[in-house]
Amino acid sequence: MTQTTTSRTGQTQAMTTTAASLRAITEELSAQFYERASVVRALMGALLAGQHSLLLGPPGTAKSELARELTSRITDARYWEVLLSKFTDPKRLFGPIDVAALTRGEYTQVFDGRATRADIAFIDEIFKCSAGALNETLAFLNERLYHPENGGKPIICPLISAITASNELGSGEETTALYDRLLVRVEVGYLADPSHFAQLIRSAVVAGPVPAATTVPLADLRQAVESEVPAIAVPDGIVDAICQLRAALRAQELISSDRRWKASVRLLQASAYLAGRPEIEESDLAVLANVLWDSPAERPTVEREVFQLINPDAKEALDLKEAIDELEAQLDSKAGQSRESLSEWGIKEANKKLSRAGKRLVEMRQEAESTGRSTILLDEVIARRRAVHARIMVEALGVDASMVASSI
Repeated sequence: MTQTTTSRTGQTQAMTTTAASLRAITEELSAQFYERASVVRALMGALLAGQHSLLLGPPGTAKSELARELTSRITDARYWEVLLSKFTDPKRLFGPIDVAALTRGEYTQVFDGRATRADIAFIDEIFKCSAGALNETLAFLNERLYHPENGGKPIICPLISAITASNELGSGEETTALYDRLLVRVEVGYLADPSHFAQLIRSAVVAGPVPAATTVPLADLRQAVESEVPAIAVPDGIVDAICQLRAALRAQELISSDRRWKASVRLLQASAYLAGRPEIEESDLAVLANVLWDSPAERPTVEREVFQLINPDAKEALDLKEAIDELEAQLDSKAGQSRESLSEWGIKEANKKLSRAGKRLVEMRQEAESTGRSTILLDEVIARRRAVHARIMVEALGVDASMVASSI
């Protein structure tokens, strides 16, 4: 075996090991955080693609905790975190004035421990970024540059990826450019499944087993982001599928910038890399459901177009999801009704419909798995059906939340 062949073999083995470790981290966090499997996958994809992500949702949905737990799995990484407000001084983000140097007549900044030195960042309340810090934050996220206060040469920042969070979308034009820098956008809500909520409450008083904690060295992650992920092949069929998806969305007046479409290719490569494949497959297109919407109201339409492109069962699965959502809406509308009325509706209508949907979804998943098709959408709809069924069992039929897991 030649030295070149040996080197390539070693690189391939390292690549395989890194991808396997990142998959393990994804699985561990998905198990640790209830109802967050799709969120974890999205954040991991953004990290591997060297792109930025947004967690959008109300307070108390573990956005910060999840971000910190994920970033803690990258050993040797310089981590930086900040909570923004409209009064945040840019120097607090990128480096305060060096007072000792100032007494000597030198105007310099202290960059250690600030965004300028961070490999990974978590920026909370991103849309409350102050007007004074906005331009530097944009340059930091998009170009990985910071322009010092003294007007010196721009500083190249080592940032790989930033996870951002917000309770709501920005409302002003000044945040539009900032929003466009966040390639991956994920909605995070409160726990829907009562059995998961019961486990959450129980965990507050009864410590569970220490979860597994796979880690990846920063050097291996950076190698993956800068060399291995970009080397994933992009077949012509994938390019054609992306063009087809763009046309379908434009027909519904859902327009994304050329920059976002181009950046999304790296996200597709990251998806294939994480799965251990040398080239993108149609199933990887599923990640675009987190990329091509601007407002949450657009997300269902984008999701439908994306999944219909890659899975012949998508229309039926999404129709079932809509029917499940409608049942939950009916449950909410019945708040205040008598237990007898709720029970009758739950037994005669909701329970029967959810049972039929569950049976069909299992059949569809088995068919998809046997033919090698993606099961991501089906898994999400199955989880959604389970959560709504659990709510109905508890709120309409009076079943104890702790008993729900074993009864559906």
